[in-house]
Amino acid sequence: QVQLVESGGGLVQPGGSLRLSCAASGSIFSRYYSMDWYRQAPGKQRELVAGITSAGYPNYADSVKGRFTISRDNARKTVYLQMNSLKPEDTAVYYCFAQVPTIAFSIWGQGTQVAVSS
Repeated sequence: QVQLVESGGGLVQPGGSLRLSCAASGSIFSRYYSMDWYRQAPGKQRELVAGITSAGYPNYADSVKGRFTISRDNARKTVYLQMNSLKPEDTAVYYCFAQVPTIAFSIWGQGTQVAVSS
């Protein structure tokens, strides 16, 4: 079964940290696939937060540069998003998104809620 399963969301105070995980399952996730983290706040459009290529090259939205770090463990087919110095404006549902360009396949995870509040 092909799926993405996210975990790690929760409630944290401003300035705190969280680590999100997204585990991919299915044989199509073999080698060449990129993984991204998006987020969607209430009343706003979904936006790209960070992405990482199959070769491990990361990219970040300006709003999270210097605070968030994306990484991947290819053996575990898992991508991580380490979020530090969290702000109330980081509150959103965070979604994992994977693409397998060789077969034009993409899939979304179910989302995990992150709330930053005192």
